[in-house]
Amino acid sequence: MFLSIRSNLLADGRDRCFLVLAGFQSPTQSFIMLLCRYMGSLGSQVMCDNIPGLVNKQRQLCRQHPRVMQAIGAGMKDWISECQHQFRSHRWNCNTTARDHNLFGRLLLRSSREVAFVYAISSAGVVYTLARACSQGELDSCSCDPTKKGSSRDAKGSFDWGGCSDHVEHAMHFSQGFVDAKEKKERDARALMNLHNNRAGRKAVRRFMTLECKCHGVSGSCSVRTCWLAMADFRRTGDHLRKRYNGAVQVAVNQYGTGFTAAHAHFKRPSKNDLVYFEDSPDYCIRDHESGSTGTGGRICNRTSRGVDSCEVMCCGRGYDTSRVSRTTKCECKFHWCCAVRCRDCHQQVDVHTCKGQT
Repeated sequence: MFLSIRSNLLADGRDRCFLVLAGFQSPTQSFIMLLCRYMGSLGSQVMCDNIPGLVNKQRQLCRQHPRVMQAIGAGMKDWISECQHQFRSHRWNCNTTARDHNLFGRLLLRSSREVAFVYAISSAGVVYTLARACSQGELDSCSCDPTKKGSSRDAKGSFDWGGCSDHVEHAMHFSQGFVDAKEKKERDARALMNLHNNRAGRKAVRRFMTLECKCHGVSGSCSVRTCWLAMADFRRTGDHLRKRYNGAVQVAVNQYGTGFTAAHAHFKRPSKNDLVYFEDSPDYCIRDHESGSTGTGGRICNRTSRGVDSCEVMCCGRGYDTSRVSRTTKCECKFHWCCAVRCRDCHQQVDVHTCKGQT
């Protein structure tokens, strides 16, 4: 299952979220779920009952937790933004499309390492969004982690649990129950891949939980500490999954159809934290609807770089166009007592290099 988001400006000016949850075992298995920040006149049962393609467990959870569904919808922009940040300088830049039946077009029909990353980051995003909503008191069904009570110890000594610990275990449990439900029913090769990458994404959020403490005592002696567990910034999860993408393992389904073996003898066997994929990626150089590639024509490249953002690599040898544009930046900033920083607007002409399109 995959979660993506679209938005549409209604006549009354309100921004509604359209979540697309799709089981992409075949091109026809897609369905649209209206999980909007504004429910309008639709009740949760009516909304959930009229969504095609939901398995029974998903429909039941949708009816029972409409506010959780809305929270997921509102949080989609965060993991999409993180995906695009991680691949901002690459041929595939986690680009989205508004013209297809889902946010990433036909890319998700494939079983490439990019698809593995999208499933992992979206699964992680659901966990992060729900745990944050619980801690901020936005949901009736959850709050802070109730197990963090009493006293405990760490390397610095004893402390008392206090504050509001992010209830990541609850978020992981709900995410697993809802997002994985269709995959668990299908149980084909692609479903096994999706389940594995979904799990890797969820675990990545928990991996970066940190203990935060506040000191109490005479003159800040910290003789008494109050601590709580907090999620790290989502960027750390994104950075971790980006590294997993780099080391993703190409696999084949084992003879029993229950797990994976390495696709090639010299490849390592994947761990539970690895991302896995079945097929090689396209080069993403040219627009190809079947592979989900939008090409690199028109993308900005760096003429002096030797990395993946270089004009040679980004433009796939097609060459690039150069245009001169005017940019305004803040400059000559000075601190004035007290207390302001005043800057000048500096105008400069810069060359911008963009990849030529395919001929």
